[in-house]
Amino acid sequence: MAKHLDLEEQEQLDQIKHFWSQYGNLISWVLIVVFGSFAAWNGWNYWQRNQAAKAAALYDEVDRAALAKDADRMQRALADMQAQFASTTFASQAALQAGKTLFDAGKLPEARAALAWAAEKSSDDAYKAVARLRLAALDIEAQAYDQALKTLEAPVPKSFEPLVADRRGDVLMAQGKADEAKAQYQTAWKGLTNRTEYRRLVEVKLASLGVDVSTLAPTTEVAR
Repeated sequence: MAKHLDLEEQEQLDQIKHFWSQYGNLISWVLIVVFGSFAAWNGWNYWQRNQAAKAAALYDEVDRAALAKDADRMQRALADMQAQFASTTFASQAALQAGKTLFDAGKLPEARAALAWAAEKSSDDAYKAVARLRLAALDIEAQAYDQALKTLEAPVPKSFEPLVADRRGDVLMAQGKADEAKAQYQTAWKGLTNRTEYRRLVEVKLASLGVDVSTLAPTTEVAR
């Protein structure tokens, strides 16, 4: 009986050896790929978390520079953020923050450069839209009206369309084109909901142009 079991065991062992000689190499490579992919996935997640933490720390420096109204410090921090973490939302937020701080400091070319970077390089369409709205405001300030209109031509998320229409109305008013401005303000008013505080500002602009908003078409629920 023992001899029979020994023979059976030997037979099974021979089968295993034969199977491994045929498929062992393939199995080994499959396991390497599977476990390698798992390790790479964990490594990628760790890298992303690590990068996010570093970007957040650098954004904190941008925020502190803004609170201190230190334009030079702000520019250095923003340059570091753009060089190291350009693809993160922190970089977009930093550029928008820098645009305001630099504008307040009277550094208009630098403010424009920060906002232009966000408008072109941001990974988030909403941040791009905000940057373009602020760029258009700078253009109005500089009386560069054609440039402002060009800035506002870029497509934006639907929720930003009323805000773009309002800013376009501001440009047209500055150009003395009251009728065209009125049409843009009406578009903006219709696109904003009655729960939006911004809508009241548009109402004031329309009222100054002799428009009674109660005569306008019902609101389209767009911007919330």
